[in-house]
Amino acid sequence: MLQKLKIRTTAGRGRLFDSILDTVGDTPVIRINNLGPGHATIYVKAEFFNPAASVKDRLALNIIEEGERSGKLKPGQTVVEATSGNTGIGLAMVCAQKGYPLVVTMAESFSIERRKLMRMLGARVVLTPRAQKGFGMYKKAVELADANGWFLARQFETEANAAIHEATTAREIINDFAGSRLDVLVTGYGTGGTVAGDQHVEA
Repeated sequence: MLQKLKIRTTAGRGRLFDSILDTVGDTPVIRINNLGPGHATIYVKAEFFNPAASVKDRLALNIIEEGERSGKLKPGQTVVEATSGNTGIGLAMVCAQKGYPLVVTMAESFSIERRKLMRMLGARVVLTPRAQKGFGMYKKAVELADANGWFLARQFETEANAAIHEATTAREIINDFAGSRLDVLVTGYGTGGTVAGDQHVEA
């Protein structure tokens, strides 16, 4: 006779959050049990647990907070950035919470669903011609920033990108694997921030 299984229970986190931004980071590392070769133990860092469901939430938050720390981003100033999606969604969430208007430039060939999500979060989306691809949307963001005195996020250039992964992502991985063996780290390379930040932290 099968033993009766008890229902799972949870007890909460033992704290209240003052802002959605306080939930960025500290994403879980989860074992993948039924994929991959039998001799390998595979884990994934589930960045979709971030509030806007992407690793780019970390970048977006640090771009804005670094702008605030440096004084380059003034209260109520419009933020502008060229993005194909996830950074724009993260920025829309952060700017909505902190009270900054956001303008996103985006090639018209990119995801309609992401455009809708950014607009739902309060961003203004400016489309650039499909033929100009990423160069066109970046050029448009720079033009708008220069013409209007807006804060240009510069996700591909800012040191805030690698810095947040050095300060959070890498340390989370090391702490979560404390006492366990970690042979290989595999990550995507978009802006390069995750790779650049993680490589600077040693166990």
